[in-house]
Amino acid sequence: MFENLTDRLENAFKIIKGQGHITEINVAESLKDVRRALLDADVSFKIAKQFTDTVKEKALGQNVLKAISPGQLMVKIVHDELALLMGGEKTDINLKGNPSVILIAGLQGSGKTTFSAKLAKHIKSKRGKKPLLVACDIYRPAAIEQLKVLGGQIEVEVFTEEDNREPVKIAKKALNHARTMGHQVVIVDTAGRLAIDDEMMREIAALKDALNPHETLFVVDSMTGQDAVNTAKAFNDLLDYDGVVLTKLDGDTRGGAALTIKAVVDKPIKFVGIGEKLDAIDVFHPERMADRILGMGDIVSLVEKAQEQFDADQARALQKKLAKNQFNFDDFLTQIRQIKKMGNVKDLMAMVPGMGKAVKDLDVDDDAFKGIEAIIQSMTPEERREPSLLNGSRRKRIALGSGNDIQEVNRLVKQFEDTRKMMKAVSGGGARNMMKMMQQAKRRRK
Repeated sequence: MFENLTDRLENAFKIIKGQGHITEINVAESLKDVRRALLDADVSFKIAKQFTDTVKEKALGQNVLKAISPGQLMVKIVHDELALLMGGEKTDINLKGNPSVILIAGLQGSGKTTFSAKLAKHIKSKRGKKPLLVACDIYRPAAIEQLKVLGGQIEVEVFTEEDNREPVKIAKKALNHARTMGHQVVIVDTAGRLAIDDEMMREIAALKDALNPHETLFVVDSMTGQDAVNTAKAFNDLLDYDGVVLTKLDGDTRGGAALTIKAVVDKPIKFVGIGEKLDAIDVFHPERMADRILGMGDIVSLVEKAQEQFDADQARALQKKLAKNQFNFDDFLTQIRQIKKMGNVKDLMAMVPGMGKAVKDLDVDDDAFKGIEAIIQSMTPEERREPSLLNGSRRKRIALGSGNDIQEVNRLVKQFEDTRKMMKAVSGGGARNMMKMMQQAKRRRK
C-alpha cells in the first residue's frame, strides 16, 4: 500500500534532513519533490499544488529554518496536512435506525457485493448487531448467487426475490422482512454498470428515495486513480451520499484516490478494503493512514487487531504458564493461529514503526506458518505438552511425518526454546509495562 509514494516522500525529505543549514531554498526544493511524488501517486495537479503551498506556509510560519530538527518538523507538518487532506479524523457509520438501512452504490467491478458481505460481517462481529443482506443487483449475471454464497460464509441471511425485476419493490419487502425477523441492520447491494448511465442513476436515486437510508455508501475501486475520484463526484452530485469506501487499496501502490477523494467530494472515507478475505476491511483513520504513507507504521491498528484476536483470560493463563516455564507446543500452535487471524503477515510487520521499508521487498507468503504447523501437528499430544521428550529418534519421525528435513525440525525446536526463554524473561513486569505503553499510545491517538 502506497509503496512508491512512501519512497518518493522519503527521498524528498532527505534534502531537508541532510542539510546542516536550512534555508527557504532547501524547503522549496524539498516541497517540489513532495509535489512530484503526489503527482506520480495520481493526485491532481491542483490539489498537489494546494497541499505543498499550505505546507510551505506552515513550515515557514513555524520557524523551520531555526528549528533544532527542521527535517523532523517538516515531516510532522506534512503528516498533519496529509491527515487533514484525507479527512482529519475517523467518521463512524450511522447505525442508529431500527433497523438501520445502508444503501451500497458504485460502478460494476468496484467490489460492491464483496464489500456488502464484509460490512455485514464487521457489523455482526464488531458491533454486535444482526444484519440482513439484500440482493438488488438484478442485472449482473450471478450477482445474487455471489451474495448468497458470501452470506453463507459469514452466516448472515440474504434476502432475494430472483423472479422480481423491480429493485425498489425487492428492497421494500426486505425492509418489512427485517422488521419481522428482528434484523437490526439492512444492507442493500445495488446494481452497477461499466460506466455511468442515466438508467443506472435513476434506479439508485429511486432506491434512495424509497428507502430513506440512514447511510448511503459509495464504493470505488482505488486502483482506477483519478477516474475513481471523477466517478465519486458524479455519484455525489446525484445521491449526496454519506461516505466513501475504497476497495482494493492493497493493490494500489499510488494511492491518489485515497489522498484526494475527500477534497473533491467533501465526503469522508469510512472504510477501506485491504484484501480478498471477508475480514479484510478496516475502518478508515486518516491519521493512521498518514503514518503508513510516511513509513511510520501503524502500531495503534496493530494493537487493536491483537486485542480482537487474543482473549484476556487466555492471555492471563498463558502468562502464568510462561512464569512457570510451562509454555509448550500446544500453546505455540494456538498463538500462531491467532496471529494468522489478524491478517497478512507482511502487512502486520509493516505496521511496526521502521519495519515498512525492511519488509517491502520480502516475499512473505500467507502460508508462511504452514511448515511450522505441519511439524507441530506431527508430534504426539505428549510431545507437544513436554518438549523435553523430543530426542533424536522422535525428531526424525516428526520430520518424516511432516514432510520436512530433520534440520527444519531441529531449527524449530531451537527457535521454540529460545522463544520460551525470551517470553519467560518478559512475562512479569516487562510484559505488563509493554502493554501499558501500548495502551497509553492508543489513548493518546484517540
